[in-house]
Amino acid sequence: MHEMSLTMSMIELAEEHCRKADPSVKKITGIWLEIGALSCAEPETIEYCFDVARRTTMAEDAKLHIVRAKGVAWCVDCEKEIQLEVRGMACPHCNGFNLRLTAGDELRIKDIEVE
Repeated sequence: MHEMSLTMSMIELAEEHCRKADPSVKKITGIWLEIGALSCAEPETIEYCFDVARRTTMAEDAKLHIVRAKGVAWCVDCEKEIQLEVRGMACPHCNGFNLRLTAGDELRIKDIEVE
């Protein structure tokens, strides 16, 4: 389950950012995490892992807010932007596979709320 290591890294990054930005911060109360539809990370599993990984950290009482990002690609063949629900999907306009992913593989911290 790679989501556990991703979640632990996310919490460590949030803590590190808070310590550098304001050393007086003692508690993280919320984390907004953007997860793209094509990121290969399962939001439900990240939520479960967060409940376990946050123990004994600055984020122990934090709420995790998941922001889902749609998969978007540019079809080189028909020159149209399309939404992708899964990797390997064909363009719905021309049935081509010459696609360039432009969004949807994100896995990033968007915001951190502190006390």
